Amino acid sequence: MNSQSITKFAGLFCTMMTLLLTLAIVGLAVLLLGVKIFFVKGGRFPNTHIHDNAEMRKRGITCARDKEFYN
Repeated sequence: MNSQSITKFAGLFCTMMTLLLTLAIVGLAVLLLGVKIFFVKGGRFPNTHIHDNAEMRKRGITCARDKEFYN
């Protein structure tokens, strides 16, 4: 093998390792963000919409989308 092919191989290897490391980090982040969803029976994403929040309704804060559709 000459030095050019070794350099190409090293560059490809570095690129592949970076890609695998990135995928592993993203996968770990998704797993950790979804621990409650994936591992708790009946787990689900919390509903964060304004019209479902009692405290927001009590303060008179409403969703702009609801105002557009229902008024």
